[in-house]
Amino acid sequence: MSEQILREQLYAAFKNRAMMYYHIFEELRKEVGDDKATEIMRRGIYKRGLDLGARYARYGPADLEGLRNAFLASSADAGKMFQPEVLHFDAEKLDIKMGSCPLKEAWQEAGLSDQDIARMCHIAAAVDDGTFEGAGFQFAAETWQPGQEGCCLLKIRPGK
Repeated sequence: MSEQILREQLYAAFKNRAMMYYHIFEELRKEVGDDKATEIMRRGIYKRGLDLGARYARYGPADLEGLRNAFLASSADAGKMFQPEVLHFDAEKLDIKMGSCPLKEAWQEAGLSDQDIARMCHIAAAVDDGTFEGAGFQFAAETWQPGQEGCCLLKIRPGK
């Protein structure tokens, strides 16, 4: 199998994940409303992030350099998929801006409203909350909002 076919399958898998999130959210919102559906999905996705955080736990709570290097090295398609850019790095602060996101692109291609895309980005970002908090760091994400370029801004700080 060629590298190009594998790359296409990788991107398709991420877009599939995006649409699964959306369809599950749609069913939940019909039953419990937007806010409760968002809360339920974020809890479940956060738990998956906690699982993923184990791969970075050796850097917690304060080795931001090690975390940065490991995180960037593991970025899908050698960084091409999310296009991470380190905006700030020192011993107290690591900020990484994602230039693109296949999940957001899938929601755009499906014709979701900007408001629904922003909500889905907020929901999907729970995996990052779990990942970095599970590794022992303090974390906050500024997820995509209508009119913004790129995607999420990851704000990682030493843990306690």
